[in-house]
Amino acid sequence: MERVPHVTRADAVAAVRNPLAFIAERWTPTSRTVQRAALAALVTAVVIVVTGGAVRLTGSGLGCPTWPKCTDDSLTATGAMGFHGAIEFGNRMLTYVLCAAVGWAIIAARSQKPYRRSLTRLGWAQFWVVMSNAILGGVVVLVGLNPYTVAAHFVATSALIAIATVMWQRAREGDAPPRPLVGGAVRQLVWCLLAASVLLILVGTVVTGAGPHAGDSSEVERMPIDWETVSKVHAVLAWIVVSLTFALWFVLKAVDSPKAPLDRTRDLFLILLAQGIIGYVQYFTDLPEILVGLHMLGSALVWIAVLRVLLALRERSGADVGIPGPAPGSAVGAGV
Repeated sequence: MERVPHVTRADAVAAVRNPLAFIAERWTPTSRTVQRAALAALVTAVVIVVTGGAVRLTGSGLGCPTWPKCTDDSLTATGAMGFHGAIEFGNRMLTYVLCAAVGWAIIAARSQKPYRRSLTRLGWAQFWVVMSNAILGGVVVLVGLNPYTVAAHFVATSALIAIATVMWQRAREGDAPPRPLVGGAVRQLVWCLLAASVLLILVGTVVTGAGPHAGDSSEVERMPIDWETVSKVHAVLAWIVVSLTFALWFVLKAVDSPKAPLDRTRDLFLILLAQGIIGYVQYFTDLPEILVGLHMLGSALVWIAVLRVLLALRERSGADVGIPGPAPGSAVGAGV
């Protein structure tokens, strides 16, 4: 049996004053551990999108009618609140799971040797977005599911997913200056694709805010816009994103691009294809809840795929962090 290390009073004081530094002095995670921690934070952020959608689609948005408590008299959901209270309170509890995943990513990044400040900052950025979005989620409840606050809640989660995706990528590469793998014209095309994707997400929140799934069985304010019209605008934007993706794939093939950008563009196209099928089916079948939920999941996956395309356009060697540098254009160095 191994002896438990003796913890001195000085160690205890150091742990209280700066727990992250205390852990970092005594633990050195492998690169794979840091990557897994970053991936766990990303996956949990996507799960939060799905469970948040389940809250809205089951009409449980006001299952806990107040915040931060579930009711004025109870911190947790009670049996009398039934199914809706359990769904809403369960989603609130998942915020703690997300905090734990982000916390693990921060600790792993802070403990990696040598220390990588940029990676740790990405972890802390996720933490503050989670905290801000938790407060915004409380505001959503307190204002009775106002559609504009619900839209802002989803946009903030999309920002969290973006930061988590970048951290996952950065955990797989070094800190040397990025070296572009494609020309400036291709990079500009991808930035146009990114801008169109952001607009697609924003218009999607308007579709949600104007559509029939208000999030609660009671009368809930909706955006004063015809949801079918804005859905058609959303569909046009989706086709623009698909067209830009196809154009990007064609250009990458024409310039004999490295494998990673091509693979990421192919992945994005396939996800967009699946997302488009779900979108049209749900539109012509009067928005069944299960398909709307799948479409929300698809939205998160499309956003991640777009960011992966952008990040695949350059590589960073690992010379500065003691990691063997990847071969030019390799999937490890250029993509996530």
